[in-house]
Amino acid sequence: MSVHATHSGSARIDPRYDLAALVASRESDRFSLHTKHLNEMWVRVLKTIGYDVGFTRGLGPYLWDRKGDRYLDLLSGWGVFALGRNHPAVRDALVSVLDGELANLVQLDVSVLAGVLAEKLLDYAPWLEKVFFANSGAEGVEAAIKFARAATGRPGILHCAHSFHGLTYGSLSMNGDEIFKKGFGPLLPNAHEVAFDDLDALERALAGRDVAAFFVEPIQGKGVNIPQEGYLLGAQALCRKYGTLFVADEIQTGVGRTGRFFAIDHFPGVEPDMIVVAKALSGGHVPVGAVLTRKWIFDKVFDRMDRAVVHGSTFSKNDLAMAAGVATLDVLKNERVIENAAKTGDRLLASFQRMAAGYELVADVRGKGLMIGIEFGPPKSFKLKAAWNLLETVNSGLFCQLISIPLFRDHKVLTQVAGHGNHTIKLLPTLTISDEDCDWIEQSFDAVIADAHKAPSAVWSLGKTLAEHAIKARMSG
Repeated sequence: MSVHATHSGSARIDPRYDLAALVASRESDRFSLHTKHLNEMWVRVLKTIGYDVGFTRGLGPYLWDRKGDRYLDLLSGWGVFALGRNHPAVRDALVSVLDGELANLVQLDVSVLAGVLAEKLLDYAPWLEKVFFANSGAEGVEAAIKFARAATGRPGILHCAHSFHGLTYGSLSMNGDEIFKKGFGPLLPNAHEVAFDDLDALERALAGRDVAAFFVEPIQGKGVNIPQEGYLLGAQALCRKYGTLFVADEIQTGVGRTGRFFAIDHFPGVEPDMIVVAKALSGGHVPVGAVLTRKWIFDKVFDRMDRAVVHGSTFSKNDLAMAAGVATLDVLKNERVIENAAKTGDRLLASFQRMAAGYELVADVRGKGLMIGIEFGPPKSFKLKAAWNLLETVNSGLFCQLISIPLFRDHKVLTQVAGHGNHTIKLLPTLTISDEDCDWIEQSFDAVIADAHKAPSAVWSLGKTLAEHAIKARMSG
């Protein structure tokens, strides 16, 4: 690689520097590199369940493996790729920033692009007036915790059972799944859990008037749990009554995922004091998170000139991230992406509900837009019940792997279980999927679920293999 000077005196990397060629030359080392230098346990998981196909290309809702086989991605990077992979408008925006040689991250200046992105975001929440940018959803949650304590002078932080707000220490303290917390304590003091969708429990938790903020996902990612119609509005009223800030975690549900820009938009009158967004706002390229907040809260944090930098993040307002966010919001509007999410989501929900009526293993189907959960439950027929109970005895939630693995292996559909020990498979496809993609999804799920209702079958043979692996792992651990 060599470096040349341009006419302006800046350095330009020789175009012969080819990252694609570097990746291709090391493709055969993909898993050995990770085993040696990164997370060996994750490599073992991928190989055990047959996901070690080595993806080499992504475009829109599709992935291609090293053999050239095409897959439909219903995971979309845990919701990051709302626009699909490598959307040309986002890519062009990033190239424009690089070609423009902007004075990025001067620090003793302010960013035009950050101001523009903040303005665009606040159009979707007109009761809020300020934005704080971060590098991720978890970092946004950390900021919201600090802002809430500074604004209220209270120590308490409240979250819901089965919640997920991130894995940094503050956000981990509000995690509703103990498996993520084990071995990392002590965590943040004064962080407490309350039942989701239970206003009586919430009022009891708030009554002491020591809670700075109540954090809630409008639709919970772990299980795709949707509250009753009046829950969020009632929670907001209780927070107002007891002087607690109401914070909506829209990291996964926001930016069009549910067929509205925010999931709270499905519940008229809900106007949180803070909203945290991330994931899809990135356009799938450069991480970005944002906290939208009321001005009085913001002003409690940045209350004097000598406190102008009491909270921040080195890379948070970098021009590439801001450009990706601006381009993403423009694409959502110009290409009517959110409308497509609502339309295709309605179609898929109706299709899965028909499957639920015909298959005893399908216990429930729920969702909004393109955030859909298919919950499986114990069957009534004796032969299936015996097989189900065997799996549950070994590892609760293992049955979902009997659906997700054949979907991947036989139908080239990538999806995920909605949480540890969970019986729900979650769909988070790109918001740009077509009717043909919906056909692919429906036919694949129908075939795999139908096979699961036959015992013995290939699905239950897989279950036996997974159970043996689980037992072996437990004994070795």
